[in-house]
Amino acid sequence: MPNSTPAASSHSIPTIKRRLISMVYESLLALAVLFLPFLLFELAVQGAHTPLTEHMRQCLAFLVMGAYFIHQWSREGQTLAMKTWRLKVVLPGHAHVPLRIATYRYILAWMWLLPALLVSYVLDLQHWAALSALGVGILAWSATALFTGNGQFLHDKILGTQIVQLPAPAKKAKKAAA
Repeated sequence: MPNSTPAASSHSIPTIKRRLISMVYESLLALAVLFLPFLLFELAVQGAHTPLTEHMRQCLAFLVMGAYFIHQWSREGQTLAMKTWRLKVVLPGHAHVPLRIATYRYILAWMWLLPALLVSYVLDLQHWAALSALGVGILAWSATALFTGNGQFLHDKILGTQIVQLPAPAKKAKKAAA
């Protein structure tokens, strides 16, 4: 039986702009999360750039980022970037997002990039064309929030999760000068 929490409707739904800015910050923090695992990997493979090691780097990035996001979403509902922007992943009716749902959310969140990556691969897009395809893919996926009926992105709508805006922390009263 899931633990009940106050309804997610008591929080507001953040704007698409706020969520996208948080994602930009999240991408910068992802570099920090990947630094040590990649350093160890590079030492292990002695900086080799074979097709096998390139695929291993991609797998490592997918797994490390998955471990980070799944852990944070299922434990606190927030990553560091989400804390900064006062955003939180919630599953109405649950105290925390279950590990299984957080895992599905991580996999579905790749839909931000996967279609554009496939188009880039199939059309053999390079450099700016490939980057443009990624930009179009991100804009297209962010537009799904306009059509889901509750302002959530499609992967959250599918799973029943929600990104909510937490209230600003209460300001501490200044002590009167004595």
